[in-house]
Amino acid sequence: MAGHRADFQYEIYLRGMTGEVPRLPTDMSRLEELTERRLGPGPVGYVAGSAGNGSTARANRAALDRRRIVPRVLRDVHERDLSAEVLGRTLSAPLALAPVGVLSIMHPEAETAAALAAAAQGVPFVLSSASSTPMEQVAEAMGDAERWFQLYWAKDREVTRSFLERARACGFAVLVVTLDTPLLAWRPRDLDQAYLPFLRGVGTANYFTDPAFLSGLARPVHEDLDAAVLRFVDLFADPGKTWPDLAFLREHWDGPIVLKGVLHPDDARAAADAGMDGVVVSNHGGRQVAGAIAAADALPGVAAAVGDRLSVLFDSGVRTGDDVFKALALGARAVLLGRPYVYGLGLDGRAGVEHVIRCVLAEFDLTLALSGHAAPATVSAADLVEDAR
Repeated sequence: MAGHRADFQYEIYLRGMTGEVPRLPTDMSRLEELTERRLGPGPVGYVAGSAGNGSTARANRAALDRRRIVPRVLRDVHERDLSAEVLGRTLSAPLALAPVGVLSIMHPEAETAAALAAAAQGVPFVLSSASSTPMEQVAEAMGDAERWFQLYWAKDREVTRSFLERARACGFAVLVVTLDTPLLAWRPRDLDQAYLPFLRGVGTANYFTDPAFLSGLARPVHEDLDAAVLRFVDLFADPGKTWPDLAFLREHWDGPIVLKGVLHPDDARAAADAGMDGVVVSNHGGRQVAGAIAAADALPGVAAAVGDRLSVLFDSGVRTGDDVFKALALGARAVLLGRPYVYGLGLDGRAGVEHVIRCVLAEFDLTLALSGHAAPATVSAADLVEDAR
């Protein structure tokens, strides 16, 4: 990217000379409230909702807010380089768009719009298995841009094998395996609306276009949607998977494999011992286990346990550029951004997603510089203190 990411603020100010102001807020924490007002309770609840009473989602934010940055001065930050080495790849910044399923409930252009925004801004897009758009269509739209594929690990090995073959064939470079969703959590906002889009055949595009999945149906999807949905529900996740099963993924995927949903250092060590390439320290944004440890509280322990063996990534609770800085200081090499870009998509399509990416990276660039750093690699735990309040 030309110039500095922080230059986005001057672009906004200069446009303001003609009376133009941003269509969306530049404070990413305001997007959820706007989305709540503009979209229906089902879709908003599905994205914004959490497990139980929301205590884990609140803990995610509290853990990040509790860490305070200690800026340093009189350091040369005139020229900055936000690039980061992650999983053997050079990223333009330590940021990727997290896998979020069923994006058509937020905007009709769904995953394609989000993927195009990521490509335009030079950050990886992680496509969910549970997308509203087939992976081949997303890949075609992205061209040569960096893309990763998130796997919900199905009971049916042939469907899993087929997903992996398809993803590799259309250029997805990294496999992100979500491990914290072997069962759907108790999510009151969805339950109160009786809202689960999969049961209407929404978020099932990768399955309903998969030859191995289709081979298990007596009739085509368009002739018997209910049967297709039931097959999807039956094989979507498998609570019987254990560590030895990772060998199957390693056998059928020759690129980097990252395990998402790791919170305990011993699980991170087990991932390294199993030949994995990375972990995402994540509690699914608070959507799976009510009362769970905040992801930012788990991050330092995981990074200390395996940071020299694996790429440690982070998500859950990230809203701002300073959150990205804090995650790096706590031991992450890169951050996956979730809900904010989904809100941007719901409010303004592809342009909304680009706005979110540009705001987060501009704020990160400024936070980095104003804290005395010219590159992400120099950020460390010494840049933070913990507020005891």
